[in-house]
Amino acid sequence: MLIIIGIILTMGMVFGGYVIAGGKMAPILKALPLEGMMIGGAGLGSFFVGNGGSTLKKAGSGLGKAFKGPKWKAEDYTALLSLLFILTKLIKSKGVIALEAHIENPHDSKIFQNFPKVAADHHVVEFICDYLRMTTMNFDDPHQVEDVLLKDLEKHHHEESEGAHALAILGEAFPALGIVAAVLGIVKTMGSIDQPVEILGAMIGGALVGTFLGILISYTIASPLASRLQQIVDEEGHFFDVIRDIIIAHLHGHAPQISVEIGRKSVPGIYQPTFYELDEALNELPNDLAQ
Repeated sequence: MLIIIGIILTMGMVFGGYVIAGGKMAPILKALPLEGMMIGGAGLGSFFVGNGGSTLKKAGSGLGKAFKGPKWKAEDYTALLSLLFILTKLIKSKGVIALEAHIENPHDSKIFQNFPKVAADHHVVEFICDYLRMTTMNFDDPHQVEDVLLKDLEKHHHEESEGAHALAILGEAFPALGIVAAVLGIVKTMGSIDQPVEILGAMIGGALVGTFLGILISYTIASPLASRLQQIVDEEGHFFDVIRDIIIAHLHGHAPQISVEIGRKSVPGIYQPTFYELDEALNELPNDLAQ
């Protein structure tokens, strides 16, 4: 919603100021379709040339993500903390053998299915299961596991950022593509140099629309969208940071309550439950989940 409001506000102020200053929209509207076709087509073509299929998919889905906002809300972080509390409590009370059924078949696990939104994200579920599975294979040195976790998260974050990076490069290209469209307009004008001044003026004005349009798209739409997408990727990465911190705390031998409290401290401030809110959520969990 904020993106739509921002675009409407920008266009309203730019074109509103232009009209109030005495400018006429007719030359812009006449040149806009062809200039937009050249700039947009060149931008799309260069985007295909410079990126692979997986990056294109991430950029496409990322645009939707930029409009919708981050996936994880405050209640989802509370659900994640509760899920990891139950899993670490199960290990402490029943041993790693009791954990195997849940991490090998999370879709059939009553623990995971008690938190449906978290369980529906296969990346999160795989991440949790993979590293808890390592503990069942005696790979339980907290320092070694933390090194592996950090490398894995760095790789994941880099891959998730590819779409935003590609969109940022495209945004930087639009001013130059606008100049290309303007130069072509000037070439067209020079071919009609014998025309009256009124016609030449309109043709030059139409050519300059290309430069204007390229700069406008770059700095008010494409680059801000890329920046917003990167913010969302960074924010959603905190979800995995919480998992990392709780698993490492658990491997250090802390009680489930302490491990989850350490994880709570990693939750972004705007989503972080208070100590008492989390304690209430943990007390409301079904008693048979960790059995």
